[in-house]
Amino acid sequence: MCIFCEIIEGNIPSKKVYEDDKFLAILDISQTTKGHTLVMPKKHYDNFLAMPTDEFQELMGKAKEISEKIIPSLGANGCNVLINTNAVAGQSVMHTHVHIIPRYDENDTIRFLFQENKYDLDEVLRSMEL
Repeated sequence: MCIFCEIIEGNIPSKKVYEDDKFLAILDISQTTKGHTLVMPKKHYDNFLAMPTDEFQELMGKAKEISEKIIPSLGANGCNVLINTNAVAGQSVMHTHVHIIPRYDENDTIRFLFQENKYDLDEVLRSMEL
């Protein structure tokens, strides 16, 4: 059983932010910023790509509701909402979860670096097969 399933079952303690019959939100044990929260479905899916679309939409709706409460209650000025999918993208627990990372100012402890790459956009579009 995965560690998040163990937490959901109550076998591992956590700091619960929110819980209902479908979802659990807990404080991330590695607080990137104050209030860093993980929102997860209670039903196990390895990542969001494995979830039925309607359940994923519910998960994102719940993440939005929780974000709307976290930001003002902690005095944050915004948040990042992040989903890592598979190890290459930073997913360390293979159970779908959404990170809500409150942001306070430009000097808080998280950085995203987007570096420009020179790809041929026409070639990229042809390769996507959508």
